[in-house]
Amino acid sequence: MNDRMLVHKVYHRLSLLSLTPHTLPFKPVQFPSVLSPASIRARPLNGTVRSLRTTAVMATSRLRNLVPVNAVASEDGSGGASNGSVSSTAATTALEDEEDSTLGVRYRLPPQEIKDIVDAPPLPALSFSPHRDKILFLKRRSLPPLAELARPEEKLAGVRIDGKCNTRTRMSFYTGIGIHQLLPDGTLGPEIEVHGFPDGAKINFVTWSPDGRHLAFTIRFDEEESTSSKLKVWVAQVETGIARPLFKSDEIFLNAVFDNFVWVNDSSLLVCTIPLSRGDPPKKPWVPFGPKIQSNEQKSIIQVRTFQDLLKDEYDEDLFDYYATTQLVLASLEGTVKEIGPPAVYTSMDPSPDHKYLLISSIHRPYSFTVPCGRFPKKVDLWTADGKFIRELCDLPLAEDIPIAFNSVRRGMRSINWRADKPSTLYWVETQDEGDAKVDVSPRDIIYTQPAEPLEDEGPTILHKLDLRYGGISWSDDSLALVYESWYKTRRTRTWVISPGSNDVSPRILFDRSFEDVYSDPGSPMLRRTPAGTYVLAKVKKENEEGTYVLLNGNGATPEGNIPFLDLFDINTGNKERIWKSDKEKYYETVVALMSDEKEGDLPIDHLKILTSKESKTENTQYYILRWPEKKAFQITNFPHPYPQLASLQKEMVKYQRKDGVQLTATLYLPPGYDPSRDGPLPCLVWSYPGEFKSKEAAGQVRGSPNEFAGIGPTSALLWLARRFAILSGPTIPIIGEGDDEANDRYVEQLVASAEAAVEEVVRRGVAHPNKIAVGGHSYGAFMTANLLAHAPHLFSCGIARSGAYNRTLTPFGFQNEDRTLWEATSTYVKMSPFMSANKIKKPILLIHGEEDSNSGTLTMQSDRFFNALKGHGALCRLVILPYESHGYASRESIMHVLWETDRWLQKYCVSHTSTVNVDPDASKDNPGTVSTDSESKAIAASGGSGPEVSNTEHEGFDSLPRSLLW
Repeated sequence: MNDRMLVHKVYHRLSLLSLTPHTLPFKPVQFPSVLSPASIRARPLNGTVRSLRTTAVMATSRLRNLVPVNAVASEDGSGGASNGSVSSTAATTALEDEEDSTLGVRYRLPPQEIKDIVDAPPLPALSFSPHRDKILFLKRRSLPPLAELARPEEKLAGVRIDGKCNTRTRMSFYTGIGIHQLLPDGTLGPEIEVHGFPDGAKINFVTWSPDGRHLAFTIRFDEEESTSSKLKVWVAQVETGIARPLFKSDEIFLNAVFDNFVWVNDSSLLVCTIPLSRGDPPKKPWVPFGPKIQSNEQKSIIQVRTFQDLLKDEYDEDLFDYYATTQLVLASLEGTVKEIGPPAVYTSMDPSPDHKYLLISSIHRPYSFTVPCGRFPKKVDLWTADGKFIRELCDLPLAEDIPIAFNSVRRGMRSINWRADKPSTLYWVETQDEGDAKVDVSPRDIIYTQPAEPLEDEGPTILHKLDLRYGGISWSDDSLALVYESWYKTRRTRTWVISPGSNDVSPRILFDRSFEDVYSDPGSPMLRRTPAGTYVLAKVKKENEEGTYVLLNGNGATPEGNIPFLDLFDINTGNKERIWKSDKEKYYETVVALMSDEKEGDLPIDHLKILTSKESKTENTQYYILRWPEKKAFQITNFPHPYPQLASLQKEMVKYQRKDGVQLTATLYLPPGYDPSRDGPLPCLVWSYPGEFKSKEAAGQVRGSPNEFAGIGPTSALLWLARRFAILSGPTIPIIGEGDDEANDRYVEQLVASAEAAVEEVVRRGVAHPNKIAVGGHSYGAFMTANLLAHAPHLFSCGIARSGAYNRTLTPFGFQNEDRTLWEATSTYVKMSPFMSANKIKKPILLIHGEEDSNSGTLTMQSDRFFNALKGHGALCRLVILPYESHGYASRESIMHVLWETDRWLQKYCVSHTSTVNVDPDASKDNPGTVSTDSESKAIAASGGSGPEVSNTEHEGFDSLPRSLLW
């Protein structure tokens, strides 16, 4: 049987698990973007293994008739929930262990109450037309099958490419597009469905034409042995919904490895296409031409983080060129097609506001085996809109030597863009410190500006000089622009007011503050859309009043939680008037976008129209149009509750103190109907992610709102509310380094102190059983989890660590927010690494990791090696490697299995066991606790690609002291 047939047969078996859709939390993203709340590994199976599997399946299927896999019972055997919790029966556990040892590992489903939430239908994403008179409902599907992740992919220069589609791998997509008219009374007109393309099409890159009369998008299919899986560009009339291909030829396909297409004007698009002359991919030679050699005989200092998916040899370079090379094509809605420019690896296309010019970026050889493609030699050219070359703006060399210090940048021109308030004027930034943040120089950055076609001998003009690192510009006109700069080491951020068209007006500082001080955040200026399709500062005028007013949209952080606001702010005087704020008593409301932003000039305050969102603890997000002067809100969406079974969950923002006086906060979730006085304490799951701060005051500030809707993603800890857990979500774990101190030098002490305070709080409230508290986290949260089990074993009964890094010597040139190298901070790297304290971990720990993790700091081998270290010291541990999954998990099979593993771990080592191995927190480091010697280790490898790869080392022991004495 060939590999393709075997993959098909295995996937057919697993497809039975993928019959129902799931939900994703509906959350808006910043306007004008869209608003949005794989097959199995094919391994040959020998007859013996296949026979064993068949026999075992028959045996276990008989047992399932007596004891369902997801059956639940109380600890006292009554069939109810003890103390409001749910636990698995011993028979179920025995069955699971038997299947693991007999079958290898197969994908599992979590308990029905969790599965139902994950499988709920997803809500659509929203996109508004340029004139704000129509809304797209972009329809989505449930979790993808593993078959989609298992498609072959090329890992080249930090990019993962689907060669069959000639695009990035693992792209999500829409299944349909519905168009609604936004009526004057705030209601939506009937849906016009975009139609004309075949059923089953996967839709991507949906964009409005500048005049809002057309949509452009791509469609693709997944058909075996067919070129139709490549992306084709389609266009649709908005008024009728009728769609058709942009190109009449069936041979023109999109190349979406980097950019895809852009509207040049109302009726033309510039499209990245696969060159028609391209042949078959280069073939990898059976015998290499020579050894792989890298050299540094020039003694260059090159420090880089642990980037993954890099080029490895000349074959990889050729393959990267093959897939990334693009032919730009100018196509009109009338059907004309014109190739412009030579084929090259184009990475971005940006038309000028007046549609006369194109800013074209590309990368070229020599490539690097050390850094990803974002640091390859970069060329930026200026063309006319019809493809005529005008001039080269820059050709930057390979940038392997960017220092690892935060705020370090590439040398030469960067951030090259069009001024949003001008027809065709360029601006860019150039560093004055050679890109090295450790170099002390003034100015550090200089902003330049220049017309697209300057006069002869007309050089660029200096617009502004900065002592911190450039962070962007909000344009208005020649009289006003806002320039942003910041510096990570000091957390300082400044906003400058400049007059771009006048040398007589001196720049002045508008705001100068710490960006981690959320209480002092004045908000961000709102932008309006111009007729050219760009975005500029929305200046507002008040009747019979002088002044230059802008709208500041802020989160409104307060000690009671976020209370979002909209301020009318006078740029000249600094006076502000609060013209709107959220209802802080029950709802959490935010300003999403400015809707009255089509006209030239200042906006009259009485004509103001904004899009807002509104939610509460139990009501999911809905969208409203709010109009001045009456400030009347019109609801435009009515999305159903995504998980009504948890609609009455209990949510509270809790505050408590660390022993060093730092104020901490967390969000406490309790199951629907739970009463602590009646039901007693619950098992509790603490899920968090540490953060670094420069001051105790900033670390103690409250972030978030108690009234926000509890969005539950497919791997959210909140899913265990359905299993009668208390969830302490996001307890602040601040790692503080004040002044010249580095935060990570006291990482362990501050981590433990924060965790102790959190546990003490939930126990004090009577909602968490002190012997039934689990800790978990993803990525840096997994790193946190392992460290807590090593250094604070008295706090937790078990841990769940997903996709983490555990040995910092494997990331020697910095990690997370640490920009010192291993050789500069050796003791910190070693002390922070739970790998170095594997001998101290005596509590059960579940490690989960994607086999294809692409994150620079969390190589899959981090979990492999950590598991081996734990196993070498007799720790109770389990390692689950998810085939084809990256840093975040995407497929339904994998996600469901992760939920099953997590639930099994929590039921077995948090709910059902008072304790497994406890450690006296006051014991000396040389005697960390008593461990049962009656342990058994077993490693179970996945066979036949039928599930994740799992290794186990599980044992049970008893304490030298009763758990109650430790509190």
